[in-house]
Amino acid sequence: MGARQSSRDLQMRQRIAQEAARVMVEEGVRDYYAAKRKAAAHLGARETQNMPRNVEIEEALQQYQRLFQSDSQPEYLRSLRLAAREAMQFLSRFEPRLVGAVLSGSAGQYSDVDLHLFADTPEEVALFLMQSDIPFENAERRLKIGRNEYRNFPGFRLVAGEHVLELTVFPLEGLREAPRSSLDGKPMRRATLVTLDALLEED
Repeated sequence: MGARQSSRDLQMRQRIAQEAARVMVEEGVRDYYAAKRKAAAHLGARETQNMPRNVEIEEALQQYQRLFQSDSQPEYLRSLRLAAREAMQFLSRFEPRLVGAVLSGSAGQYSDVDLHLFADTPEEVALFLMQSDIPFENAERRLKIGRNEYRNFPGFRLVAGEHVLELTVFPLEGLREAPRSSLDGKPMRRATLVTLDALLEED
């Protein structure tokens, strides 16, 4: 009985991960927790405690893209990475680093280009954008710092061509330690322009 129950739990966990991946790709839900809850509701398992981890959903997401978007997703990812490259060159004075789905390769049509910038104050970045006649909206990102601490960071949201850029501004010392990834709790992977160029060569 226990083995049968365990097998059913595993199957449901996998089905929720697969459905959450579909929800993220097709409906543009970007938050893993929201995608999990929505997937569980779709599958009639709203009360389940056996939710997949975020990293399982990310794996299911990449599998979904390989199966159903093998023609379109790589091309769209490349356009996002080219937009990131252009933005990083433009914002070079702020030591930009690419993070998130555009870096990992799981970005799709609802993904933004996420960049971390580093400055003495966020006002420096705002002034630079204003002087460059680039319209933007103020934004704020809540990120995990260390094991149990969360902190809000200022940022800006703007449109570059057909893509949205999310700029999060860190103090200069923020270059030394990245915030924690929502996927696995480890320090976020951050890419320099040199690393991005290498990815574009691989593409």
